[in-house]
Amino acid sequence: MTEPELRSYLLKNFSKENEKCEWKEFKSLKSAISGRAGDDVISYISAISNMEGGHLIIGVADKTLNIVGIQEFADYSIENIKFRILGNCTNLSSESFKVEEIKTSDTNKIVWIFFIPKHQFRLPVYAHKKCWQRIDDNLVDMTRNRLDAILNEIKLTTDWTKEIIADATIADLDIYAIKKARLEFAKRNPKYSDEINDWDDTKFLDKAKLTIKGKITRAAFILLGKEEEEHFLDSAVKIRWNLKTINNQDKDFEVFSIPLLLAIDQVYNKIRNLKYRYLKEGTLFPDEVLRYDPFVIRESLNNAIAHQDYSCKARINVVEFEDDHLVFSNYGAFLPKSIEEVVLSDSPEEVYRNPFLVEAMKNLDMIETQGGGIRKIFNFQKQRFFPMPEYDFSDGKTKSTITGKVINEDFAKILIKNPNLSLDDTILLDKVQKQKSITEHEYTYLKKKNFIEGRKGSVFLSYKVISPTKDENLRAEYIANRSFDDVHFKEMIVSYIRKFGKTKRATIDNLIIPKLSTSLNDKKKKNKVTNFLSALRIEKKIKSVEYGTWELF
Repeated sequence: MTEPELRSYLLKNFSKENEKCEWKEFKSLKSAISGRAGDDVISYISAISNMEGGHLIIGVADKTLNIVGIQEFADYSIENIKFRILGNCTNLSSESFKVEEIKTSDTNKIVWIFFIPKHQFRLPVYAHKKCWQRIDDNLVDMTRNRLDAILNEIKLTTDWTKEIIADATIADLDIYAIKKARLEFAKRNPKYSDEINDWDDTKFLDKAKLTIKGKITRAAFILLGKEEEEHFLDSAVKIRWNLKTINNQDKDFEVFSIPLLLAIDQVYNKIRNLKYRYLKEGTLFPDEVLRYDPFVIRESLNNAIAHQDYSCKARINVVEFEDDHLVFSNYGAFLPKSIEEVVLSDSPEEVYRNPFLVEAMKNLDMIETQGGGIRKIFNFQKQRFFPMPEYDFSDGKTKSTITGKVINEDFAKILIKNPNLSLDDTILLDKVQKQKSITEHEYTYLKKKNFIEGRKGSVFLSYKVISPTKDENLRAEYIANRSFDDVHFKEMIVSYIRKFGKTKRATIDNLIIPKLSTSLNDKKKKNKVTNFLSALRIEKKIKSVEYGTWELF
């Protein structure tokens, strides 16, 4: 094809650079194939494969897709390039990977298209002895969450919750749970409101997709089974509520068994959902809200029930901390590609670990299956000016943390003064208030909006969007005494050790002390760091391996 035809073809089939597609000029292949880590062909192939697979086009101008052509091939050719790439990209599938060469008929320019398969099951693709991934149009070291998602992938062959319990009958189900299930089903499915009262229990349970032709499934028993008959599920389906002090000491606990449809209310009633007050600028009257929106508690708990890997016979945990945050955890990695994709694109999840149970829970109005539930949790936190939910997918578990208080007044004030701020921007600002790393693109974007100050790597939320005080001395004092929540500093320490391994105390001091409030003297700052390290050791997040040296627990 001619050069204009080739460009038209590429624009039609590879029209947008994203996690699945990359355009690179690479006129010379001498150091482009396997050269500088993070900026060569094998790095991009690793990154694209470690997401969902896709395409890399070389010999075209970045941003414009104008045909430049490969002009220097060194010792690479279309015949040997596949073999050379496979030798430098560990775990890349040889069967699905291919390279196509297109030469324009009018200008003799050559373009290569790499067809990159998705990584193999539980096998991330390496280049330069490390894993890469794409975030927007940036190529970065693979995040821990993404690596955990790959390493803990699950091949969904059979649905544990759909299996029939041969010896169980309707008599083994709890009559009060069935009654509640009928009410919730009628609420979710108003089209049956005129006839549901005429159904016997057998027909109702089939209609609600809890049973199969009258036979009792594990899903039906999880939601509706009598507690005294829990042996049908090996007595393994439990929810444990635990109250902990600020110092992570157990203060109270209770374990709840089936039927989980009723246990949800019991767990909800154990959580101390106290009132939270904060004073908005310009008024003497405080706003008063519950620390946790009831929807947030129920949705988080129901999600844990829906996504629990019941074959592991582990408990679902709800941990309530006295310093005002909740942690929900279930056994089994998060199956969608990322929380961000579910929240920001508001997209439904494509894969469920327990599809039969999920369908039944949807029919009983327990969860939403169109991607809206998790997004609502984020929006409810935003409406309260509270931190965004935190998700951790390490150790083969899914853990979500909901905070019920303001942890950074600047964050709250930005949201108050910008009620139409998008959820995307709110999540970015939340990263800053928690001292999490942001990309160059995110830094530039927030800087232009005057939402942040400081240099990249040491940014903080900007006072510029807050009404300026007339007293310049007070403003200067406010900035000089600015500090962050202790949780942020602890997260900084853990993140640094996770990235760089064993870390000396002196290095941790240099990381934290410059960011502590100037109202503290040097001794108090050193003591602060000591307290952070002690707390992290007690929480079993880090440990001392030799004098003055720390590593992850």
